[in-house]
Amino acid sequence: MRDETHGSCEQETCSNFETMESTKRSYHRRSNEERITDLETRIAQLRAKQTVREKKDDPVLREIPKLRGQLRKFAQLAMDHQRPDISNSTWAFTAGLDRILRSEMASSAGRTTPPIEDL
Repeated sequence: MRDETHGSCEQETCSNFETMESTKRSYHRRSNEERITDLETRIAQLRAKQTVREKKDDPVLREIPKLRGQLRKFAQLAMDHQRPDISNSTWAFTAGLDRILRSEMASSAGRTTPPIEDL
């Protein structure tokens, strides 16, 4: 089927092409105030990231994951030798360290620590 106005294309194809040409995308130009607000938000995010990086450089906080691994091994050793009292105390101490680490990282990122029920 040959259309006289469009050469060799079929009628359905030509009509679809014409409708696609007629739809244009509308653009929204941001105002100066919107740009400033976006940039201020971005600056705040970058500052929060920087404080997190500085917190990660804290030697005490860097040692916590290593200590946590050693404490877990010790807790398992205590359980293997029928000393659940020592194992439970070690696990409680490890949980306290985890909570401290989370609160330090959250406070440096500008967030508050979630309630203990959420952890």
